[in-house]
Amino acid sequence: MTKHLYVREQLHAQIATMQPNDLLPKERELAETFQVSRNTVRQALQSLIEDGLIYSVRGHGTFVSDRRISKGLGLTSFTEDMRARNLEPATRLITATQRPAADDIARNLELQPGEPVYYLERLRLADGFPMCFERLHLPTLLFPKLLEQKLDASLYELFATRYRTVVATAEQHITATELQKRHADLLGVPAKSAAMLVSRRGIDNRGRIVEYGQSLYRADRYGFDLTVRR
Repeated sequence: MTKHLYVREQLHAQIATMQPNDLLPKERELAETFQVSRNTVRQALQSLIEDGLIYSVRGHGTFVSDRRISKGLGLTSFTEDMRARNLEPATRLITATQRPAADDIARNLELQPGEPVYYLERLRLADGFPMCFERLHLPTLLFPKLLEQKLDASLYELFATRYRTVVATAEQHITATELQKRHADLLGVPAKSAAMLVSRRGIDNRGRIVEYGQSLYRADRYGFDLTVRR
């Protein structure tokens, strides 16, 4: 048995006695405990991360996984998803501006190129840990003075309460991807970590396209459950 597989087995047994979100010892401490190199420890930890047994948050350490947050087919907001799992949702607003719609954005929002849209970048967190980075484009015509509103909370709640707009359906496309350095840094994982890219168009109950966005989810902390029938 190779050294990193031995370390993996020992850590696997240790994790089984720990609670979700418990902090594991640092790489240096593990290397000393098992009398191996830090690179060997790093290999073992990466294998456990890929299996979803632990997760890493840059600058904080490596933690025991609870379970991946699984999202079903229902149209729910990130805030609703986290609250349903007794996790505290939070949002860090990174960018909020107005700009002309590029051709692809205009096409997805069914606008003319160059029409004004709001552009938002937000980092979504659960119990203080980053889960998702999102980019959103919104038609300015539907949401006047949006940039003056509180944008570090649920947008769906804001749409409903201030603009009387309810997102009724969404068209989503999910693909696997790797995180570039900027997004990996924001999500607290190494560059090129696995992620899920979800492209979404939200449509309100009057048939208007009210949002077009892309969300990057940490693959080690988030999953999608789908039920299919013949």
